[in-house]
Amino acid sequence: MKANPRPRQAARLAGAIVGTLAGGTIAYHETLGEGWFQCFYRAVVTATLAGLDTIPRSNGARIVSIVLVLCGLTIIAYAGAVIVEAIAGGVLTGVLAERRRERTIERLRDHIIICGYGRVGRRAAEEFRAAGIPYVVLDVKEDAIAAAREVDDLLIEGNATQDENLRRAGIEHAAGIVVASDDDSDNLYIALSARSIRPDIQIVARASDEDAERKILLAGADRVVMPYRAAGRQMANMVLKPQVMSFLDVVTSASGPDLHMVEIQVSENCSSAGKTIRDSRVRADTGAIIVALRHRDGSFDTTPEPDALIEPGAVIVGVGTTEELQRLEDLFAV
Repeated sequence: MKANPRPRQAARLAGAIVGTLAGGTIAYHETLGEGWFQCFYRAVVTATLAGLDTIPRSNGARIVSIVLVLCGLTIIAYAGAVIVEAIAGGVLTGVLAERRRERTIERLRDHIIICGYGRVGRRAAEEFRAAGIPYVVLDVKEDAIAAAREVDDLLIEGNATQDENLRRAGIEHAAGIVVASDDDSDNLYIALSARSIRPDIQIVARASDEDAERKILLAGADRVVMPYRAAGRQMANMVLKPQVMSFLDVVTSASGPDLHMVEIQVSENCSSAGKTIRDSRVRADTGAIIVALRHRDGSFDTTPEPDALIEPGAVIVGVGTTEELQRLEDLFAV
């Protein structure tokens, strides 16, 4: 990291001031024979260009005064340059940092936009960060902006209900959008705006109750999550099915142990498309397990049999380690 030059500049400036006043005080004392405090006073008045208290009585003292005036001019000019540089440097640094951030966002592809960086938005960001998925935070609140900067997130400071800010966050090239504002009306408006800009984008939104859920779905969201209902269901299942919930926590958390769950859309061109699970040798060649198949008509085949047909365009839900799931993607997504 490049060192900040301003402390050195301030130290040099302080040293020049001290050296000039000390040298002037000694020189006046030697040439005029006045008391030390009077000489110090004369040096301060002369070096700061405030004017001479009295005309020096000897040529030596006049030479000292000339030198002090020149030193004072130099110090004042240097101090002004340091101040201007500090002010302009701060402004320019901020502008350049903002421009770099905007260029980075412009280059993003298949990223996620998080609208609302409260508790729900931050938790979603943690999962994306752990999974290595790029994302952009879009929020206008000061505490949200501070939280995003603390972890060095890509950030757009603005209201997510405005189309311009969604475009600044790269919605044209995004894979999905998480609408996590604390305000249901904002979430409805954001979902509506996002759907009008990108009819094909995946939208997952937050709602506080069933009425808001229904309206946000009508506005264009693909999925709506109610945190309180989800938390209540999860707590009940932890009591009723503790081991099941422990397993689901492991496979659904990107930051957990090396066992994960993934969904893969079967490519039209992959050699395994149109084959059965047995013929594709999924378990033998990848080590992963297919736990569900979503067909093109939207129906699910949970715990599919080995003879289940894997059609092009279907979505595979697999479980395995990172390496196993990568091999599973290589098998069906290329």
